[in-house]
Amino acid sequence: MKISIIIPARYESSRFPGKPLVEISGEAMIKRVYNNCCSAFFEQDVYVATDSETIEDYCKNNNMNVIMTSSDCLTGTDRVYEASEKLDVDLVVNVQGDLPLIYGGSIRKIINSALKKPNIIHYGMNSISKEEDFRSFSVVKVVTDMSSKLLYASRSPIPITKKNVFKGAKKTASVFVLPKETLWDFAHQENKTPLESIEDVEILRFLELGYKVQMVEIEDLSISVDTPEDLDRVEHILKNRKK
Repeated sequence: MKISIIIPARYESSRFPGKPLVEISGEAMIKRVYNNCCSAFFEQDVYVATDSETIEDYCKNNNMNVIMTSSDCLTGTDRVYEASEKLDVDLVVNVQGDLPLIYGGSIRKIINSALKKPNIIHYGMNSISKEEDFRSFSVVKVVTDMSSKLLYASRSPIPITKKNVFKGAKKTASVFVLPKETLWDFAHQENKTPLESIEDVEILRFLELGYKVQMVEIEDLSISVDTPEDLDRVEHILKNRKK
């Protein structure tokens, strides 16, 4: 079974322009994510997918595999699909380019889960320890059934008691593995699906199309760098790890 890891990267972010190339402890974020992916799988099967010539030039200058895509992709996953069309691959691993703290072991754990049941989607998740993150609309929460199949994902604080008390929750880790034909179905929708559009959560498109999503718990911190403040938080975590 042929597997490729694809990292979508967009330079023109409205909240944080140029964020794939911002430095974290002296290394561009996209390079850090790329290296983490290479520690999970064969480097020749790891690719950055981008519509930015600036990112393309950076990748080529740093010996990173890169695939150019169009600039009109609806989401990062649509960009991953475009890149996958240029590859001979059965399973596609989507690792978001703004996740510098997810390491090879966690990526490999999700891949291993997918190899056992390659016909469904396998998606990373981890625990929410801070109520601040639980209440944040920038954090996507997930609820699952008893076998860790995804029931719903939302930016709203779920699940929560009727007295509005936080009792623990899970969040997405934005790393997932899926068959290429499932990715094709995702990308060939003319628009975002209704719930996906309301929540702005890509994984809901798969649920709305009837696909099963197996959640896989990982230990690494899935902090998405969406703002300069997120970058400061990641830098702080890395500095504390070195002490």
